[in-house]
Amino acid sequence: MTVSEPSLRVSGLAFAYPDGSPALAGVDLTVAPGERVALLGPNGAGKTTLVLQLNGVLRPSAGTVEVGGLPVVKEHLQEIRRRVGIVFQDPDDQLFMPTVAEDVTFGPANFGMRGPELEARVSAALTAVDMTSLAERSPLHLSGGQRRRVALATVLACDPEVLVLDEPSSNLDPVARRELAEVLLRLDRTMLMVTHDLPYALQLCPRSVILDAGRVVADGPTRELLADDDLLAAHRLELPYGFSLAPGRAH
Repeated sequence: MTVSEPSLRVSGLAFAYPDGSPALAGVDLTVAPGERVALLGPNGAGKTTLVLQLNGVLRPSAGTVEVGGLPVVKEHLQEIRRRVGIVFQDPDDQLFMPTVAEDVTFGPANFGMRGPELEARVSAALTAVDMTSLAERSPLHLSGGQRRRVALATVLACDPEVLVLDEPSSNLDPVARRELAEVLLRLDRTMLMVTHDLPYALQLCPRSVILDAGRVVADGPTRELLADDDLLAAHRLELPYGFSLAPGRAH
């Protein structure tokens, strides 16, 4: 990959369900290396469908997806799935081993890594999410916030180019939410965050894209988009009660 290649390039992407109903209708999206982008939109907008195109779980009806210049096509799927790491909303979808360390080891080992290199990768991933001290603990005995961070570590251990986060703040208490944000802000990764949590998008992602009815309807600085009341209302998005983006006002 050359440095000029975007981490993610989606061009004219369309997808229809088996019954013919469209889920994506000509999505264009380019994300530069290291950029953090929030993907916003109402339920049913096509956000999850778009995410599942990025690592080849779903195949487009039309259009293309490239990750670091590599097309998402059948012959590249193993490398694409290493490059695109998805952290699902429910940690139970990713944690299934007896200990935290074994969960984090599973991914890179599955990609063929062994020995000291594997140990170093696991150690770095646990350090990145502040979970080294709990490496031998069962994930079943962790709090929700800790489990979310371990799920993140399982993906980081595979060294993805693009980190996709599906509703990362859901069901977290305020402290766990803050701790996860601190971890994410430290990561030097290209990040695409799917969320309904608009303040979290503002905190973590300088840029946001609003998807509705399978189309990109807005793409720009997060603060500007969230300050546009008419835009939010038109696409069934709403800031929490009492949250203000007015200059000089506390959030």
